[in-house]
Amino acid sequence: METTADSKKMGYIYSINGPVVMADNMTGFAMREMVMVGNKKLIGEIIILEGDRATIQVYEETAGLKAGEPIISTGSPLSVKLGPGIMGNIFDGIERPLNKINELSEGFIPEGIGLLSIDEDKLWKTEVLVKEGQYLKAGDIYAQVQETPLIMHKIMVPPGVEGTVVKTLPNGEYNINTAVVILETKNGNKDLPLYQEWPVRVPRPVKRRKPISIPLVTGQRVLDTFFPLAKGGTVAIPGGFGTGKTMTQHQLAKWSDADVIVYIGCGERGNEMTEVLEDFPKLIDPKTNLALMNRTVLIANTSNMPVAAREASIYTGITIAEYYRDMGLHVAIMADSTSRWAEALREISGRLEEMPAEEGYPAYLASRLAEFYERAGYVENLNDSEGSITVIGAVSPAGGDFSEPVTQNTKRFVSAFLGLDKKLAYARHYPAINWLSSYSGYIPMLENWYEENVARDMIPLRNKMMRVLSEESKLQEIVKLVGEDVLPDDQRLILETANIIKVAFLQQNAYHSQDTYVPLNKQYRMLKVVEKFYDLANISVKKGVPITKIKDRALLEDILKMKYNVPNDDLTKLDELEAKIENYFEELDAKYK
Repeated sequence: METTADSKKMGYIYSINGPVVMADNMTGFAMREMVMVGNKKLIGEIIILEGDRATIQVYEETAGLKAGEPIISTGSPLSVKLGPGIMGNIFDGIERPLNKINELSEGFIPEGIGLLSIDEDKLWKTEVLVKEGQYLKAGDIYAQVQETPLIMHKIMVPPGVEGTVVKTLPNGEYNINTAVVILETKNGNKDLPLYQEWPVRVPRPVKRRKPISIPLVTGQRVLDTFFPLAKGGTVAIPGGFGTGKTMTQHQLAKWSDADVIVYIGCGERGNEMTEVLEDFPKLIDPKTNLALMNRTVLIANTSNMPVAAREASIYTGITIAEYYRDMGLHVAIMADSTSRWAEALREISGRLEEMPAEEGYPAYLASRLAEFYERAGYVENLNDSEGSITVIGAVSPAGGDFSEPVTQNTKRFVSAFLGLDKKLAYARHYPAINWLSSYSGYIPMLENWYEENVARDMIPLRNKMMRVLSEESKLQEIVKLVGEDVLPDDQRLILETANIIKVAFLQQNAYHSQDTYVPLNKQYRMLKVVEKFYDLANISVKKGVPITKIKDRALLEDILKMKYNVPNDDLTKLDELEAKIENYFEELDAKYK
């Protein structure tokens, strides 16, 4: 970022405590202003101002800084550049491109490299969409660039700017600094280049927020049918080590019907983040057969990177998400994991000597989490288009303890909670989402959509199957004490049906070509097959047919394997399976009349 006239202001370092630097002579600096720290010009942000003194959190390694070195003003808050070149890129927590940094300094991020951002030299084939004399207001689209084969990048008038077009450039190839349009505003002429800057901690404005009514379709049966997510919704995925948080988020990134994916690796282990950075560029978008990176932005901030940049990374990610939302796109943002972000808050808070709250976290943990999740939503943009941001935050509670502060506070601000279960993961049941501890508050909001687009009885059918699973959980307590054989046949049927729901429906193989993604109509039909078996078996039990005869191995095998044997685009085999179930029970009932 270029320094402004304000850069004449200068303070001096008098104390250094890890990423926290204290400075004197700071009169005239502003709260949340971005500054350059020391002779190396490390990037920092003012977080406390007291008289002539300021506390600065530094986003780079502070080793080698000395007392007395200067603090230089930039005159603006921590901001990101928003323009063509974001999509498909890999950034650190403050939007510095890691590929570019690797070219300059292979293997590590050098200190004082500055605030590099999107490529300023690359030429973009630009189509200018406005004419001289036209009046433009905030959010209006004045040019567009084909950023990737999947994303048409719309260049918008920044919030707070409006005026009459006095000059336009012809269509052609320009870099992001070229002013393709000049506006005449109340305050004089304003150049409109191919990018805008926005402070990361300030939500971008919208015309109005709309009620949530459309699901985020993921192709994962346990989500779409049992715990649906919504476009513009908030989701928490808590789970201990090895329960499949990252894999679940990968599946959502690959298969959800969002237009853009923003993936924030926030404080994860280096080897995990390396895997993500290596895997994502290889992933193929199943809808277009092009690379998934054509609609993905990665923000990588590993656990050994400076702690303050980890704290900033989720704000950087959600600001980028809001920018693409403003174009009328549906964005899904994956934060993996908010626990590591909260730990960064805790570390900085400790160095600031603030009064700790529960488990050492700062007292403002809840409000910071709320600020982040509240930036999700389904909105009408300033340019009258509709867009959404769905926030999916992974939580990594130590030892899988969901009673710890980050999980509990997150639970207060999200409407869908997908609790990952260690026992399910160890039993190789993936996704390891516990159907009894998870919930989705979006079911009532999405019921009309499911009625109109899938089936009228989709939600009642889901509720019926949930009752079977809930009843089975209670019966398992008895089975552990005295065994299954002492239960009456109708209760043994509940155990058998619950097992079918778990294995045939809730368990899903991410590596199987048919099973990795399942369309909604097939999910509904699969559950109807389970219901058909349960209803007919119930009738037979009441007629006195022994449960041992109802549990026919060949029939159950066919039901359990339907997820693999029935193609997603041809559901006639499910009709055949339903007919087979009916015939079997007709023959069975005839024998026991």
